Amino acid sequence: MADEFLFPSIDPTHFELTVVGTGLPESIIAASSSSIGKTVLHLDPNSFYGAHYSSFSLHDFTSFLQSQQQQEQKQLTKEEEEVRDSNSSRDTNFIEIELKHQCLYSDIEITSNASSEDLEPSRKFSLDLSGPRVLFCADSVVNLMLKSGANHHVEFKSIDASFIYGEDGKLFTVPDSRSAIFKDRSLGLLEKNQLMRFFKLVQAHFGLNESMLQQEKNRISDEDLESPFVEFLTKQMLPSKIKAIILYAIAMVDYDQESPEQCKNLVKTKDGIATLALYHSSVGRFTNALGALIYPIYGQGELPQAFCRAAAVKGALYVLRMPVRSLLLDKESRQYKGLRLASGQEVFSDQLVMGPSFIVPAPPVLSPHTDLQQDISQGSILREVNGHVARAVCIMKGSIKSNVSNVLVVFPPRSLLPEQVTSVRVLQLGSNLSVCPANLFVLYVSALCDDATKGKKSLHAAINALLKCSISENRETSAHLPDESEVVTPTLLWSAMYIQQLTKVSEDPISSCPMPDGNLGYTDILESTEKLFRKIYPGEEFMPEAKAPEDVVDEQESQ
Repeated sequence: MADEFLFPSIDPTHFELTVVGTGLPESIIAASSSSIGKTVLHLDPNSFYGAHYSSFSLHDFTSFLQSQQQQEQKQLTKEEEEVRDSNSSRDTNFIEIELKHQCLYSDIEITSNASSEDLEPSRKFSLDLSGPRVLFCADSVVNLMLKSGANHHVEFKSIDASFIYGEDGKLFTVPDSRSAIFKDRSLGLLEKNQLMRFFKLVQAHFGLNESMLQQEKNRISDEDLESPFVEFLTKQMLPSKIKAIILYAIAMVDYDQESPEQCKNLVKTKDGIATLALYHSSVGRFTNALGALIYPIYGQGELPQAFCRAAAVKGALYVLRMPVRSLLLDKESRQYKGLRLASGQEVFSDQLVMGPSFIVPAPPVLSPHTDLQQDISQGSILREVNGHVARAVCIMKGSIKSNVSNVLVVFPPRSLLPEQVTSVRVLQLGSNLSVCPANLFVLYVSALCDDATKGKKSLHAAINALLKCSISENRETSAHLPDESEVVTPTLLWSAMYIQQLTKVSEDPISSCPMPDGNLGYTDILESTEKLFRKIYPGEEFMPEAKAPEDVVDEQESQ
């Protein structure tokens, strides 16, 4: 009982929406709900913001993974359930259902090849839990930040260059613009013309060039749009090297598109073209961004915090270090009513949204004939495992490319190993992003996989390749690069490798937010989040545009 006094009392006790967890989707839901005038209580059992989208110091990152490794799912015995049921009747109107937690991470390996002094100070590191992840300058998340005003709470820098791993063990620059194509020395004149012609076709199809839009021959037919993207690229007479660049380094496709029998996601042309259009519209959108991609200073954990701040400005109430003990259901209707917190306090709300780590067990006290029992038994408890993401975080001394800090590298399927059926993506970040001390670099590596063994094998192969491969001189600026004989060899100081499970949550009475996926960007996460918001508040505007401060002053003066 003494511990209960450590928790603050929450007042008021009734809200229109309660959100548990401060991950990016939960934070967007809170910000959007508060912006339409809903009263929001936002809780998190952790002492930090971001949940699975957090950025940690080196010490905290290690501690978090170790805690995940040691975490055991507590199984209630029949006697405990009976005690819980009897104790839950403090208010005879409610049934209490204890929440459980699922661990998303497994097969954790932490290796250090350096002394503690080499990695000090720990607080200088800001390590992402679900990296590698970047934002396209023109994607929907950036637009949402601008619309909501969350952009005022975070700063970005551009990713300096993108590379693709070639068959000869070298890294080649990804030509992502007309000027880059002309400067690229690895492409022949015919290849440059083919790539330019294809990019013009994409621009014409989406109306980015109005004069081309008038030419019907530059439109992509409906039949082609529904065909596999790889077949459409072949139809355009593009050589294998150009197809690999378009598929895996620009369209960011995961699975090997050349092997349909083994491909779990054969991308259609309409989807591939849409990603290309996003990529090209991102190049040059912001004057301080060199290419298509940007990354938040201090790490991706700044994104959920930015939306939390936007929600707080609109009146949302935030309480960290507040675990949720159980759900409260109405005994008559079996509908959700509120939560019992670790402090013992009961708080109530009309709607509830939870992060992906929380599981609602099937309540033994409910009749199997009730709709809620059926929904929970089919939804929240049995979450279908829908694959895994192998992730690695490395700390290195020395950059994989001389004189460049922030670099994206893509290893196409089967470029490292015959059994490598998915792309491996690597994001290197330097101290100019405030994610590590000077002269050190952080490497994020990820790949979709069926199991831990295959996933880690691909990650190890990519890391080993980067430690010994050189950059091909394929730009006119190559005079500033080291000689071909001067191979850049970074030193691996520390690494953490782990497997994150991907689960598919069916529709259930308690809304659950999406977990971090295996994509490089946030687009799919945002789409799922918006869908969840519209389920909770049908007919309401998702994230209304924030008013400028001068507009608020004018509105107040006119009242």
